[in-house]
Amino acid sequence: MRERDERPAAGRRRDGAAAGPRAEHGRQDRARIAHAAARLIVEHGLNDWALAKRKAARQLMLPDSAPFPSNEEIEAALAEYQALFGGEAHRRALRAQRLCAREWMQRLGAWAPLLVGGVAAGWASAHSDVRIEIVADDPKAVELFLAGRGIGYRAAGGNRAEDGAVLLLGERDLAVRLEILTPNERRQRPRQDATLRLDAAAVAALLDAP
Repeated sequence: MRERDERPAAGRRRDGAAAGPRAEHGRQDRARIAHAAARLIVEHGLNDWALAKRKAARQLMLPDSAPFPSNEEIEAALAEYQALFGGEAHRRALRAQRLCAREWMQRLGAWAPLLVGGVAAGWASAHSDVRIEIVADDPKAVELFLAGRGIGYRAAGGNRAEDGAVLLLGERDLAVRLEILTPNERRQRPRQDATLRLDAAAVAALLDAP
């Protein structure tokens, strides 16, 4: 399952609409698509964000030329949806996901684990993966660690080379997505990358908060 829209950023290129009423109309269309896509992601477990955007645009009867929201706009819409409609069920599910994350981060402590994605930011749905980023010179060392402890895993399909290796771990009703970067890949992360990343201490603090 994916939490990212992995197609080229065509929507973001189309966001640069002309100034004036046309730009305002495009902004409104992006917002409408973002909120409709967020509902599909949460209520129907649709984790392919590119598909969620297309389905949302069709539901809203918008033309194919309508500007799509960025992933950041989808994340903002998801956070708003959960704040309005998530309620106690969302809080319970998010806590279970963060407890799962803490357990895996303790197991994987040798590889500097960081919690990322919706579970870190708080907008995750019950269908979201628990995404943990780790650093290893050789992904095979991680696989040997898992295999030596009888932990089942499989490689995620369709990985992009710049994302490093990705392993999916089975954890009862919770899916764990292990994203393995090399030390150089973590060091070379773009400065403008605003993704929230939490270390084990930050996750523990969230769980201990009232």
